Amino acid sequence: MPRCATKRDTVAVMAIIDQSADPNRFLSQRNGCFTYKRRVPVIVGTRDSRAPIIRIALGTRNIIEARAKRDAYERADRELWMSLCGGGEHSAAVAHHIAATSRARALGFTYRHLTSILSEESGPAILERLRALQDAKPGSPEETAILGGVARPQVSLGEAFEFYVNKIAASELTGKSPEQRKRWYDTKKRAVTAFEEVCGQKNIGEITRDDALRFYNWWLVRIAPDPESGLKPTRVANSGNKDIGNLRVLFDRYLKHMGIRDLQNPFEKLNFTEKKKRRRRLPFSTEWITNRLFATSALTKLNAEARAIFLIVAGTGARPSEIANLPPECIILDHPVPHIKVEPREDPDDPREVKTESSIRDIPLVGVALAAMRKFPGGFPKYRDKGSTLSATLNKYLRENGLLPSKKHSVYSLRHSFEDRAKEAKLDDEMRQLLMGHALGRPLYGDGGSLEWKRDGMLKMALPFDSSIV
Repeated sequence: MPRCATKRDTVAVMAIIDQSADPNRFLSQRNGCFTYKRRVPVIVGTRDSRAPIIRIALGTRNIIEARAKRDAYERADRELWMSLCGGGEHSAAVAHHIAATSRARALGFTYRHLTSILSEESGPAILERLRALQDAKPGSPEETAILGGVARPQVSLGEAFEFYVNKIAASELTGKSPEQRKRWYDTKKRAVTAFEEVCGQKNIGEITRDDALRFYNWWLVRIAPDPESGLKPTRVANSGNKDIGNLRVLFDRYLKHMGIRDLQNPFEKLNFTEKKKRRRRLPFSTEWITNRLFATSALTKLNAEARAIFLIVAGTGARPSEIANLPPECIILDHPVPHIKVEPREDPDDPREVKTESSIRDIPLVGVALAAMRKFPGGFPKYRDKGSTLSATLNKYLRENGLLPSKKHSVYSLRHSFEDRAKEAKLDDEMRQLLMGHALGRPLYGDGGSLEWKRDGMLKMALPFDSSIV
């Protein structure tokens, strides 16, 4: 496939083929019937056999119907011209296939390669395609689309995954920080790697239900082995469901993007039943926090930033990553009610998402949390966008210093403890959910209550502490 000479040329094509605001763009009328008429961009030149002018009769006198058909042809032409300027063999093949499927839809057909047309379609359906050829020029994009002249690209599962990451899901990643992007990528890449280890490397369009079942059974042995085998479960159902679910989404979104509609998702309706268990992390008792974790010598060997984050989590119930990633402008200490703001960072050079929309909240600072936050009014650069490092540091310290009551406790137990103290202080459900960033289960009206109201509630459950531990 030919390619454009320079990046500058590609930019020029994008400018030429971009949609204008004119609702009647590329429409002309002759004897009352509408025609799709537009000039082929000079940079594409003779690579589009219809140059210099495209004229396609739309077969309608209705402006609304004409605009709809125009949109389909316009989109197909845009994809075709970009495919003619493809930057590499694989990307060009993918783009060319997308262009062909888009043009087939514009003409009212499902795109199939010629071999599939002959083996899968009925005689009347094939005859309908042949009739449509009467209005198509030999060698034109319309002829190619109708007859299925572009073979489906042979794309491996790994290549499809990278295309999914860089093209299909790209807009979803723009608000994530580097750490969040890496975690998102690694989780989904793990599923691809595991599948290829079990089933070998395959083209995505050649993955069968048998392959998917083979992968399912590989997970089954790890989740629920045959009792007679003597093996013990090594993984939980949630892990298997994540891998299979990620492959299901990859398969579905990639093929839809490619316009391939004749393949059934092989991972459809494959999942493991997850048993409901009590929460995985137990809360610290208030006595354990005040007598062991807040003992004057308990946290002295922990570095200052990690220690402050730990104390703020204990006092606010916030997630450790929420505290570690506070920018200076979200730490408000010179307010009648000192507080922190948990919200997404929308700086394109330094973005970060929050876990859920309900996580966006203002949290008053009282007691030990206020004292620790005053030590770091500019935030915590050591652990900024390093949530995994922070969690590992804190849990290792607690474990090595005998500060965990059991293996079911971790630094996240502080968050569970906060909710228990809030219940014991008789804070109502809505205040607890607002403070912890949980969904209310109903539309939120107003601004979520005043800071003074939240502060007064938190004062009822503030932890006693010695200032020397901060």
